[in-house]
Amino acid sequence: MPATAEWQRRFVDGVLATEGVNVPRAALEQIAPFVDQPKSLLYSPRAQDKPERLRDDVLVPIRTDAGTALAVSVRLMGVAGTTWWHNERISTAFRSPADPARGDKPLLPAVRAWTAVTADGTERTFSALRSEFRTLSGLIETIERSGNELLGRDGHRPYDLLEDLVLNGQMEPCMYIAQQLVLDEASVDDDGAQRPAAYWAWPAVRGNNRTRARQTLLGLTSAEVVAGVPMAKLGKDGADVATNPSFWVHRYAQHLNTAYREALQANNTDATAVRAAKVAVVQAHLVIGSPTPERLYRIVQSSNRRDHVHPPLEFRPNDRSRSLGRSILGSYSAAGILPEMVADVLAGTQPIDRLPEGPGDASVSVQRDWRSMRLLAEFFPAEDDARRPLIRAALSEPAPSTLLRAHVNRRLRAWSALTSESYPEPWNPRVADALPVALAKDGVTEVEVPLTRRTLPDLLACADTDPEAFEELLAYRAPHWLAAFDLIDADRGSVGAQRGDSATDQTVDGEESLRIRRGVNNAIAAMRNDPVRAVALLRELALAMDEGDRDPLQVDESGTRLEQVATRAWFNRSFPKTAATAPRVSPGQPTPGAAAAPPESDTQAVKRLRRELNEILTSLEEGVKLLPGIVAQMRAHARAAHIDQPLPEARAQQAALQVTALLPHLRELPELLLALGNREA
Repeated sequence: MPATAEWQRRFVDGVLATEGVNVPRAALEQIAPFVDQPKSLLYSPRAQDKPERLRDDVLVPIRTDAGTALAVSVRLMGVAGTTWWHNERISTAFRSPADPARGDKPLLPAVRAWTAVTADGTERTFSALRSEFRTLSGLIETIERSGNELLGRDGHRPYDLLEDLVLNGQMEPCMYIAQQLVLDEASVDDDGAQRPAAYWAWPAVRGNNRTRARQTLLGLTSAEVVAGVPMAKLGKDGADVATNPSFWVHRYAQHLNTAYREALQANNTDATAVRAAKVAVVQAHLVIGSPTPERLYRIVQSSNRRDHVHPPLEFRPNDRSRSLGRSILGSYSAAGILPEMVADVLAGTQPIDRLPEGPGDASVSVQRDWRSMRLLAEFFPAEDDARRPLIRAALSEPAPSTLLRAHVNRRLRAWSALTSESYPEPWNPRVADALPVALAKDGVTEVEVPLTRRTLPDLLACADTDPEAFEELLAYRAPHWLAAFDLIDADRGSVGAQRGDSATDQTVDGEESLRIRRGVNNAIAAMRNDPVRAVALLRELALAMDEGDRDPLQVDESGTRLEQVATRAWFNRSFPKTAATAPRVSPGQPTPGAAAAPPESDTQAVKRLRRELNEILTSLEEGVKLLPGIVAQMRAHARAAHIDQPLPEARAQQAALQVTALLPHLRELPELLLALGNREA
């Protein structure tokens, strides 16, 4: 049963009297009815002039790369807390505040630090968060959606979480943080009485699924805990809801205790009260203070981030990569290198137009590009940049000179996943794997195709006449834009990943055709071979973003826009898979005043050969990865067709010899390539 009103008050006063605590009183008053035996948490000094405070042994320090915080370990009633819509595991279920377009998904409300004007007239930041919702129904829908999304993204648990809680109870404490939910439009109930204009909640920073499962067992939902419990669930008549936890927590506990006794007498072990007995009261950590409350959101997110970077459960790659990227930004912010507001925008928790130094009210494509390129620069700093040791520490990377493709891909996928926050739907972050390892070793401004400060409109305007602008668009924009409009993806392995998904992907016999197996690098190389059409397509994709993320239209060889919608099948036909590196020239009349190109200079030759070397190495890497999948598919199709030998024995031996013959040459390559890094005498 909940504590008396007197002990609830003493608990609130004792928390606020503890050194290092700066949580708002109203937030503590909301959670106090859920605290079991608050008397056991308090220490009463013998000195008459010193107030009660929390015992030292119930305080839990929180240390992360983003900063520190303080929590108190308490026993809470199992219905306490709420699932959190800002949980990174479900970030792709909502439209990010960093998306400048108006998408179909519900918008994730921005989160900011909670501030208030103190008695001396100064504004002070407290250890709590604040979010705004337009209406109460919008608030309830957001809470309910977060619970539903968590249920569908519970990871690949080898056990049933609900039944595990029934049998064993909750073994590890959840962590909760105070958040005020403010309504733009206060509502009235059926009798015309005014509902609250704001609600205090304690969402789960750690333990969202356990919170949802506990409340399910106990017969409530997170939305009811926050916005009001129906009177019917308290054993009372009427359609009203009880919004004051000091009232309803006591009544609901009585209701459960009565139901538990009745179920035991009837030997009904399936009754709700019996099944929920082991989670009626659970251990929990409440965040109550921080020396840097303006960074509290990033601190508590960082405390839960290891489960995403080194997951015990199989969380979705996009959510995990976004989480990893936010940890990098958090380390920059904690070191004072990245301003808080910039970090929030890049992390996807604040709108892009909030930044004074940002693109302002520019078009959607420009705002998205500004944020993506800023993220790219943050994740791939130059050699003498102060961010370099911080990102290495955040990712536990080796020395830059020894970085491998796997290390660089982690950064690239974090960049790609966070970039997709500004788009309607996330894509597979592996589309960014096409970029070279030199990005991490040298920095994005020092590689062969450097990231410049040129704006997107400038690059698009001159891409057909400026090779450097064209290459910059292909390297840093094209993969994401093509993936955003589903013209390419990063999947190269399974047959299912290659199947067409539109009416245009059907063969003349009506059978579903297979997508062309190709990597992102190959798609970009094909665009490079047809610059006229490629530039026109990039301009069309940018225009499609600015016009409400409509379907992009096809373009022909002359760059003219057509009426048909661009699909993946069209892209593969228009930019066919090819190993050629020389640009394809469209047939036609000679251009007036044209002359033969001058001989290639040595500098130009070095740049061309660098590009060819990168393409060959990438193709080699892709081919090696593809071979096991091809072999497995040959075996599967051969079995289905009752073919005893997928390859004749002689051909199989020949193929094995071909691979064996390559090995001596491959062993020589590392030394040859390393020699290219030596300075010429």
